[in-house]
Amino acid sequence: MKILEGTEASVPPQGGRKHPQQEFFHIDTTNILFICGGAFDGLDKIIGSRIDKKSIGFNAEIADKSDTQIGDLFRQVLPQDLVKFGIIPEFVGRVPVTVSLDLLDEDALKQILTKPKNALVKQYQKLLELDDVKLTFEDEAVQEIAHQSIERKTGARGLRAIIENCMMDYMFELPSREDVKECKITKDVVEKTGKATLIGKDDEILKIETEKKDEESA
Repeated sequence: MKILEGTEASVPPQGGRKHPQQEFFHIDTTNILFICGGAFDGLDKIIGSRIDKKSIGFNAEIADKSDTQIGDLFRQVLPQDLVKFGIIPEFVGRVPVTVSLDLLDEDALKQILTKPKNALVKQYQKLLELDDVKLTFEDEAVQEIAHQSIERKTGARGLRAIIENCMMDYMFELPSREDVKECKITKDVVEKTGKATLIGKDDEILKIETEKKDEESA
């Protein structure tokens, strides 16, 4: 608690227990702004329960739970909700300003997938570029990845798992395919209802090895 209020803290540069003989350096936390954040899974139920109690009585407005979004509930958070969630009152009292963030929508997730310097789409493109293969994601494919993340309620953290799931076969096969110059990921690939479009050196459409094996077995 003293760290939040402002004190001179002794900090081990290499961790405490593994290096007991190390010299500590001192940090004055008086002018440090501490920002505490988290998902607070389950806090919305605590807030909702408190709000529902207010809707008891003849003149009370009956709240429609289906119309109440999680983001709307978080905007109504009170210190007592955080205490009931499990945070000690002494800590809550030292963090006087509480704000909620809006949930990420599909457009925001699309931006995360494509716009940053180290965006996931750019990472996969760079990996295949090392093997002279151009990787492109159709806009509908990116939209579907974002949509699946919303459906799974995994947010931005779940984007990598979705891309990895639809790219795994191609990341394994394409480095050994000298005849492929471009790989196009469509919405069907993300939905697992189709295959990626592989374009050869002479602009011909190629097949992946799994398709060839299926034809041979048939």
